[in-house]
Amino acid sequence: MLTKTSLKFLEEFMNSSSPSGFEEEAAACFRNYLAPCCDEVKTDVLGNTMAVLNPGAPMRVMLAGHYDEIGFQIVYISDEGLLYFRPNGGIDKLNVPSTEVDILTASGRVRGVIGKKPIHLLKPAEREVPPELSDMWIDIGAENRAEAEKIVSVGDPVAVRSNFRMLNEHRFMSKGTDDKVGAFVVAETMRELAKRKLNVAVYGVGTVQEEVGLRGAHTSTFGVDPQVGFAIDVGFATDLPDIPKKLLGEIRLGGGPELNRSCDNNPVLGRMLRRIAKEKKIAYQETAAHRASGGTDAAQIQMTRAGVATALLSIPTRYMHSPVEICDLRDVECPVKLLGETVAAFRGDEPCSAGID
Repeated sequence: MLTKTSLKFLEEFMNSSSPSGFEEEAAACFRNYLAPCCDEVKTDVLGNTMAVLNPGAPMRVMLAGHYDEIGFQIVYISDEGLLYFRPNGGIDKLNVPSTEVDILTASGRVRGVIGKKPIHLLKPAEREVPPELSDMWIDIGAENRAEAEKIVSVGDPVAVRSNFRMLNEHRFMSKGTDDKVGAFVVAETMRELAKRKLNVAVYGVGTVQEEVGLRGAHTSTFGVDPQVGFAIDVGFATDLPDIPKKLLGEIRLGGGPELNRSCDNNPVLGRMLRRIAKEKKIAYQETAAHRASGGTDAAQIQMTRAGVATALLSIPTRYMHSPVEICDLRDVECPVKLLGETVAAFRGDEPCSAGID
């Protein structure tokens, strides 16, 4: 079970704002949480944070979850004091109008709301078509450009306003669970592993810029040079109307993490995960993923240097890439236990060149 300390960190972490390329808040939160229990914690030039346990061991295992989130960036300030923006990451324009946002300025957060032309003033044909991002703007209440330019600047990053809350005993809602929930699993696993005797070096990494091309995973994996890498990201919960289970499988909130079988997943490592899950009676769900390869840090970790034995664990998530993503704490607790037991089971002399068997 997650402790009160863990849940407090979860809320603080989710409420941090970290659009891709501007992850300082999340990095500081992640770093401060793990510093007391790890042998070393450092943040590299890109903003990836690496917490290390047992650093002298020759075999290195990497756990990775990205803490960047989708957002926007200001590109123009109009005479009316309105802020026009570009997307930063995979934005669903259907979710954008009326979103509350924070502009992350050098002097602090500035609140705003994304506006568009009212429905009353749209032509009938326009009402049937989602507005383009270029037809929306951020309103911070400024009367004109001069007033706006006193508090915001072109280039300032924009995040969806922090909105974490528990919905009931198990389920919570927040912007940016993709993928702070995965980075949270990494942090909790590191805290659990800090209590155990390890035969391997463990690097718990919060990665950056995943939403714009898996960039942080590439550089951090090159630096760590692991033999084994686990990526923890979100996956589609299909326990909703009109989601095609025949294409995505049957995945429900509260059923445990998704264990993937795709080109990004080393089959020997996958068998090890499933064996330990069954031995320890840890719930998990099977998925073949919706594509053969790519889309998460696992793909980048696997292809770094001469190759890494990788596995992807996905946390079921509803309403991905929206301001109201929903996850279940039970799907967080299970991968923490599974990863902890798996890493603790490594002897440190596995023949990784053959796939860790």
